[in-house]
Order: sequence, then C-alpha cells, then structure tokens
Amino acid sequence: MKTALLSGMLRHTAKLAAVALGMWLLIAGAWTSARLLSQSFNHRGSEPAPRHLTKRPPGESVAERYLEVLKLYLTRYDFGGDTVARETGLDWPRSAETMIGLKRLDNLHECIKAVIRDRVPGDLLEAGVWRGGATIFMRAALLAYKEPDRRVWAADSFEGMPDADAGKYPADGGQSWTTANAFLAVSLDDVKANFARYGLLDDRVVFLKGWFKDTLPQSPVERLAILRVDADMYESTTEALRFLYKRVSPGGFVIVDDYGGIAACKKAVDDFRAANGINEPIEKIDLTGVYWRRSGIAP
Repeated sequence: MKTALLSGMLRHTAKLAAVALGMWLLIAGAWTSARLLSQSFNHRGSEPAPRHLTKRPPGESVAERYLEVLKLYLTRYDFGGDTVARETGLDWPRSAETMIGLKRLDNLHECIKAVIRDRVPGDLLEAGVWRGGATIFMRAALLAYKEPDRRVWAADSFEGMPDADAGKYPADGGQSWTTANAFLAVSLDDVKANFARYGLLDDRVVFLKGWFKDTLPQSPVERLAILRVDADMYESTTEALRFLYKRVSPGGFVIVDDYGGIAACKKAVDDFRAANGINEPIEKIDLTGVYWRRSGIAP
C-alpha cells in the first residue's frame, strides 16, 4: 500500500512539474515572439540594426524606476531594432508611441522635475503629439510625482501636417506632406487608445483637435510650466509660439523638437525670438532638439 501511495505521489509530482515547465515555455515563447515582432517592426533594410546600449541608472525610488521603464517602452528602446536611432530619435519607428528618442524624453523628464522642484505654476502642453508618447509620459510623471492640479494638453490636427502656404510662409517652400501624412497622421481615437493602454486616459488630459491657427488662440490654456513644440514647419512652429509663449510662466521651459533638423523650424524659432526680444540661451539636447528656460522668478 505504501508503494502504491508513493507511486501515486510521484506521478502527481511529475504532472505538476510538466505543467510548470509548459507554463514557463509558454511565457518564454511569448516574450521571444514579442521581441522578434518588435525587431521586425523597427528593422530597416537587410543589414543588422546598430546595437549600442547606453547604460542607464535604474532610479532611486519606485516612481523614478517606473518612469525609466516607461521611457524605454514608449521609445521601444532595446526591442531588437536600431538602438542608436531610438536613443537619438532619428528614425520613424513603426510601433513606438513616440519618435523623439530617449535623449529628448530624458530632457522632458528633467524639465518636469525642475518645474515641480521650483514650484513653477502651470500645465504641460505639447503642440504636435503624433501617437501621444511624450504627452503620455507627461501624464505619467504628474501621477508619479503626485501633482494632481496640473493638466496635460495635447494639441494636434490628428490629421497629419497641413500643406505649406508658400505665399505666406516661404520658408516652408510649398512642400506637400501628402505622402508623409500616411505615416504621420494618427487619429484622436488612436491617441486616446494609446493613453488608455497605459492606464493614463483621464480628465487631467485635454485634447485640442484642429489646426493650430484655429484651436490655440481660443484655447482655455491659462498658464504653462512646459511648452513642447514638435511642429516641423515654419507655419506651425510660429503659430504654436505666437499663441502659447506668452502663457509660459517665468521659470518654465520651452522645448523645440526639430530646431537642429529642419531649417524651416529653426528659422521660425529664430525669427520669433528676435521679434520678441527673447535672449535666454538656447540649450542643445541632441542633434535636433533644443530648449530654453524662460527668465524670471515664478510667482
């Protein structure tokens, strides 16, 4: 009887071990499949994608670690694709929620920490959100740092870029964005779904849908601690600065994504700063992104 009992226990143990092994293989297989799928999304051409992983600090608190992991996922950094391009934001990724890259996302993170530390009043706004990645990070940071009174504004046409008005804005050169808009146009519903996927779609996120010239002048935005402009064109960059810069609090940050990469954007920023006597130094983030901090003491 003891022999039969022992035999039964061994068979039961073997079954449990088989189930556990099967579950482990299933999880491992799913993870491998996800990495390979992401690699196929981000891979460009037949040559192996560049692999250069920058060592990053894990963060000292749970909040910091959460935000670090979120940045890696929003950019799809080290998901089998071109890590150099994902770090510097020089590609158009197929699956990531943001194309701005880790360096510019790090800059946004530091600016958010600075306005919270220095008690700079105002909300956070991005003009030109694409799939929403930077604004998703803004909302996550406000939650992680327990800032319930600030809002995140996401301003975009959600239809892609407008055709350039060469007569009014010669710097845009009459460029047509029809082809690029097949990739750049992301609907408002899709952006909201991206927020919801991270559990960050709530009443502290406000969407401003439409062309900047129509939405920004009458927007209910009062004060901004951070204004992030990712508008590419002279026209769109000028409109974002014209209608929103005056709402940036002293001590707040203005970030421009395409200053070093698109001549029309650089000219729009330089012209606006010259016309409005803005002398704060422009700080370089990476090859394309820049920022400056508005002078004065926050009230």
